[in-house]
Amino acid sequence: MMRTPLLLSLLLLLAGCGAKGSAASADTLSPDSLSSIAAEPAYPGDITLLFAGDAMQHQAQLDQAKLRGGGKRYDYSQCFDLIAPTIKEADYAVVNLEVPLGGGPVYRGYPCFSAPDSYAEALKEAGFDLFLTANNHCLDSGMKAARRTLSALDSLKLDHTGTFTDSLARLKEVPLIKDIKGYKVAFLNYTYGTNGIPARDGMEVALIDRDRMAKEIALAKEKGAEIIVTTIHWGVEYVLTQNKNQESLAQFLLDQGVDLVIGSHPHVIQPMMVVENEKTGKKGLVVYSLGNFISNMKTADTRGGALVRAVIGRDETGKAVFKSADYDTFLSAKPTGRGDNYRVIPSWMKDSIPAGQREHWNIFNRGAEKIFERYNVDVPRGHQD
Repeated sequence: MMRTPLLLSLLLLLAGCGAKGSAASADTLSPDSLSSIAAEPAYPGDITLLFAGDAMQHQAQLDQAKLRGGGKRYDYSQCFDLIAPTIKEADYAVVNLEVPLGGGPVYRGYPCFSAPDSYAEALKEAGFDLFLTANNHCLDSGMKAARRTLSALDSLKLDHTGTFTDSLARLKEVPLIKDIKGYKVAFLNYTYGTNGIPARDGMEVALIDRDRMAKEIALAKEKGAEIIVTTIHWGVEYVLTQNKNQESLAQFLLDQGVDLVIGSHPHVIQPMMVVENEKTGKKGLVVYSLGNFISNMKTADTRGGALVRAVIGRDETGKAVFKSADYDTFLSAKPTGRGDNYRVIPSWMKDSIPAGQREHWNIFNRGAEKIFERYNVDVPRGHQD
């Protein structure tokens, strides 16, 4: 499981990052201007939020699930069994569902995805509570499938946000505010686009629009949200560091009062930073990209991803605050035989990685560690062997 690291490990990490003691300015999120406050452990009364990246479903994954289901159903058992205890340990877990649930009978991988409901069921069984649906593939199978995705998630009693059956539904459902053990936490989800497929027939996709985002963040505050989480589909695919547009948008969101900014889309990991915001006086978390959660992508940087755990607590006045964050990495392992399935294998269970894929893991993990050690600010690795 993810655990808060020892102080010595933290000090070594911070020294390697070259973190500064000054707060972030209102117009930049460069690493040199970020704070260096030690991560705090979760205490009784705190809650933990966990975030995972892109849950993909490529054709090879579909084929293997159907093979395991005897050609009659799609079987995703084994995919998440090793990582599930960590997900379930969190008080609330969030994943980016980057496929429509099209309803079949034909399902497709890249470039126009459509996956069976049993895929969402498996993610639910793994412990995920909230499914993000605003991403560039959400309209891949048309408006009917986009709407069906929402009804399928509803039938599974899963929370979701980012796409809406119509504008009235968006007005009613945004912001999504959850009471998590006495904390009112708002979740907002936006995407840069939908691969050139316009929303039609009234379908609503929450696109990156600063005016609309500011209004919905303000509405979350009006409705009593104590913590605001904005999950956002952005950035450049396969690039391991954020760009200026991401930094500017993250700063904008923090300035509006957002506590956590969690990114997806690049299919590779990008840096994570705890920041002190001069405008709001709050400490916040920015995660530029968590990479893939599960996929059939082949390049080393896309073979794994990161989980991030955020601790929320109360200060001496009783106000809800973001306290600390940590991360860990995992490999999305490919099947080695007819009886195997794709499998998310956490770093602390690397001995479970098939022998033929351990070099893939080593390349991915070394690359991720290099980025995190150089650019992360106050977001250390959370698991200790």
